[in-house]
Amino acid sequence: MNEQWRSRITIEPGKRGGRPCIRGMRITVYDVLSYLAAGMTVAEILDDFPYLTQEDIQACFAFAAERERSMSVAVAPAPLAVGTWERRH
Repeated sequence: MNEQWRSRITIEPGKRGGRPCIRGMRITVYDVLSYLAAGMTVAEILDDFPYLTQEDIQACFAFAAERERSMSVAVAPAPLAVGTWERRH
């Protein structure tokens, strides 16, 4: 799917609080991923939401993967074990 998700995932300030939605509809990427995480299958989601397509579901995965890839994570240094500081100084 590469960058094709960009044409399916939309973000509009006045819709669903600016959350990423699918093709301008009111169903969010979070909604779809939550259903999947709760155990629903893609087929069940498509059956419950007939206006969604397999490509929409794939776009949710691609969007989430891109967001995860681009997140910067601040990593704190590991704490020193008790007594370590004294031995170093």
